[in-house]
Amino acid sequence: MNRILVINPGSTSTKFAIYHDEENVFEKTLRHSGEELKDFPTVASQYEFRKETILNSLKENNVELRFDIIVGRGGLLHPLQSGAIEVNELMKSELLVAKWGEHACNLGALIADNLAKAFNCRAIVADPVVVDEMTDVAHISGHPTFPRKSIFHALNQKAIARKYSKDCGKAYEDLNLIIAHIGGGVSVAAHCKGKAIDANNALSYGAFSPERSGTMPSTELVKLCFSGKHTEHEIQRMLCGKGGLIAHLNSNDAREVEARIAQGDKHAELVYHAMAYNIAKEIGAMMAVLKGECDAILLTGGIAYSKPFTQYIIDMVGKLAPVKIYAGEDELGALAAYGISVMNGGSCDTYTEYKA
Repeated sequence: MNRILVINPGSTSTKFAIYHDEENVFEKTLRHSGEELKDFPTVASQYEFRKETILNSLKENNVELRFDIIVGRGGLLHPLQSGAIEVNELMKSELLVAKWGEHACNLGALIADNLAKAFNCRAIVADPVVVDEMTDVAHISGHPTFPRKSIFHALNQKAIARKYSKDCGKAYEDLNLIIAHIGGGVSVAAHCKGKAIDANNALSYGAFSPERSGTMPSTELVKLCFSGKHTEHEIQRMLCGKGGLIAHLNSNDAREVEARIAQGDKHAELVYHAMAYNIAKEIGAMMAVLKGECDAILLTGGIAYSKPFTQYIIDMVGKLAPVKIYAGEDELGALAAYGISVMNGGSCDTYTEYKA
C-alpha cells in the first residue's frame, strides 16, 4: 500500500488529502482570508505559512506523519508534456522568482519538496497548468511577438477525459473530445486521440470567467495602458483577478449571481448569459480544430453544477456532439493517481528531472 499526500494550493485555499493507494482516507480544505495573506509580498513567500497550516491540521487530527510520496499541483513552468515530474532545485528556483508567471499553483512544488525532505520521501508534480500538446499551427498568433501559449486546467481536464473514457468503455487515445473547465478560470481544449492539441490560455485569452476578463479588444486595451490612469499592476489585475463577473457584478460567486437573477436582476442575467455564450463560442472553435469529428463535449468545474448555466451552453452546442456534465473537479484524486503510478513504476512516470 502506498501512502500519498497530495497538495493543491488555490488563491485563497489550500486543499490536501491523504490516500492509501486509490482510497481517500483524509481530506481537508483550509481557507485563507485576505487579512491572513495581505502581508505576503509574493505568492512564493506564502509557502512557509501554507506548509505550517497543513502540518498543524494534520497534527490536530492526529494523522500519522509518514508518507511514501508527496504530490503537488504543478505550477507555471516552461511548457511540458503531460505526466509526472520530479521536483528539483531548478524547478524550485524558477517558482520562487516566478520566472514563468505568478500563481498560487506555484506553491504546490515548493510545499511538496519541503515536506518530502522532512519525511524522507519523494516529491513530484503532475500535469501542471503549462502542459503543452498544442500543434505548431495552434501556437501562431497574428504577431510573432505574441505566440499563443498553452496554460489550461490540464490536471482536471486530463482526469475528466480519462473518466469519460472509462465510462464509455473506450481508450482516451481513441477519442476526440472538447472539454470546458468552468470555474474561477475557464479553459476550453480540443483533445484529439489523447492529446490536447489546442486550448485557450486560461490566464489571458478566451471566454471571460468569474475572475478573468478573457479576450479583450486590443486597441482599446493599448489606449488604456498608455492613458496614465492605471499602473501596470492595476491593469494586470483588471485582466486576471478583477475581471469577468467581478468587474461586471462585483461578485465572483456564481451562486450569488444566480440568486440575484432569481430576484429579477436583469443586468446580472445578461452578464451571466454572456459568460455562457462566450464559453459556447470557444467550444464551437474547438469543433473546427477537430474538423467536426467530436465524440463528446464535456463540461466540468465548479460552475458545471449550475443547471441553468450548463443548459444555456447545451442549447448552443448540443447539436454538435453529445454533451456530458462532470461537475466539480477531482484534482486531488488525479494527483494521487500519478503518485501511485510513479511509485509502481507505471507509464505516468514520464519525467525524472526538470531541465531548463
